[in-house]
Amino acid sequence: MTTLSPKALVALAAKVLNIESRAVSELIPRLDDSFSAACALCLDIKGRVVITGMGKSGHVGSKIAATLASTGTPSFFMHPADASHGDLGMITQHDLLLAVSYSGETDEVVTILPLVKRMGAKLISMTGKPGSTLATTADVHLDVSISEEACPLNLAPTASTTATLAMGDALAVALLESRGFTAEDFALSHPSGSLGKKLLLRVDDVMHIGDAVPSVGPNVNVTDGLLEMSQKGLGMTAIVDNTNKILGVFTDGDLRRALDKGINIHKIMISEVMHEGCITIGPDIMAAEAVHVLEENKITGLLVADADGRLVGALNIHDLFRAGVM
Repeated sequence: MTTLSPKALVALAAKVLNIESRAVSELIPRLDDSFSAACALCLDIKGRVVITGMGKSGHVGSKIAATLASTGTPSFFMHPADASHGDLGMITQHDLLLAVSYSGETDEVVTILPLVKRMGAKLISMTGKPGSTLATTADVHLDVSISEEACPLNLAPTASTTATLAMGDALAVALLESRGFTAEDFALSHPSGSLGKKLLLRVDDVMHIGDAVPSVGPNVNVTDGLLEMSQKGLGMTAIVDNTNKILGVFTDGDLRRALDKGINIHKIMISEVMHEGCITIGPDIMAAEAVHVLEENKITGLLVADADGRLVGALNIHDLFRAGVM
């Protein structure tokens, strides 16, 4: 076994990245009417885009299918070997088959082509051989050929799979733009991701409600207000009237300011030191907007009010952190 020096390893890695980046760059001059025709086929079909490919091409195809599906183009991966043993039933005449094979002659893929054509499904191919069986059989061919693999033996699929993957991304993004796909649409298919949480969660999904909301009347003393704050753990308490309408808020900061003034918190009513005209937010507002309100006003908590100004909930910065919105 030959042991390479750290410098040689870095140099080899740089060579690989240069070869692969060049392979992607070389795709650009080949983008022509075939690419726009492929986009048109994907946009026109009533069914789904079905991706197929063997070996490394299959792994790339699986990723392309996942990217398409998450960006507004219904898609799934079908293994070509399984297709010949029943899974071809996944495809209908309303679907489109996107077949990936660098050689364009992969037996398992070529075998199913006549059946796909017979049922009337459209066919797009991605190959590195424009004269191959797969390329010439397809309704549209996308050329992903490369000048060399990054593998020093020029054998292992490296630059070729990178180029194919990049072409798949280009197709997905072009379709995304054509469909008018938005960040909100993306979030709907990624509800557990950070973007989904930012775009889908509303204030009422993360706020405290009921007995967990700190609130006191205006005529209690500050000590009672502090007890309510301590029990509810939000660093604040709402001051409300007998209809639950918000009159103000008392926070940890208000407490420090009161103590600095030498106020006797055991005797003074909380209404005398509360912050009137406090900032509130509605329950139907996006949680991400609550983050903006906190940051813009340099505060750590918010009371949640209905359209009539009545207290319905409360939240603080820690609730938003736990929800993954920040």
